[in-house]
Amino acid sequence: MPVVYIPTLMRDLTGGAEKVEVEGATLRQVVNNLDARYPGARARLCQDDRIRPDIAVAVDGEITRLGMLQAVTPASEVHFVPAVSGG
Repeated sequence: MPVVYIPTLMRDLTGGAEKVEVEGATLRQVVNNLDARYPGARARLCQDDRIRPDIAVAVDGEITRLGMLQAVTPASEVHFVPAVSGG
């Protein structure tokens, strides 16, 4: 199963878990299954039916431009990377 690395600001949903295994062959399936296990995850990651514009997604070390259509494999690592702001 793909391994999803949970951003620090979302770990309250996962009971503090830094990474979880979630089934799915596409990023959409992974997000939906993540939300089924940890309600509220989709709301924090998505806006409408897309990844929020302030979140980048890396699958197997590559930032994806395909969004929810991105394919993942059982051996994939998925990282949700929130934008960092500051000044």
